[in-house]
Amino acid sequence: MVKHIILWTLKDTLSDEEKIAVKKGIKEGLEGLKGKIPGLLDIHVETEGLASSNADLMLDSSFEDEAALKGYAVHPEHVAVADEKVRPYTAVRSCLDFVAS
Repeated sequence: MVKHIILWTLKDTLSDEEKIAVKKGIKEGLEGLKGKIPGLLDIHVETEGLASSNADLMLDSSFEDEAALKGYAVHPEHVAVADEKVRPYTAVRSCLDFVAS
């Protein structure tokens, strides 16, 4: 199994209300991909970090293997969510992909 973890920091130009709406849209969009992309085993977006956090939200997803992760990256439904709900609103993205033991 391969894990795909993303941390995002939203743009500073967003108001608190806009950030709440953006986080909701990202969560609904990405979690809505479950069952639609081959090899995607699980997907969860955490939007409520503690005050000690330095990121606004996290994607925690699991794939059958690295080939499935690569397929997810270019899958049209994922690309649409990323282009419409994520990229326009995020300033910083950090990613860690690894083989889970």
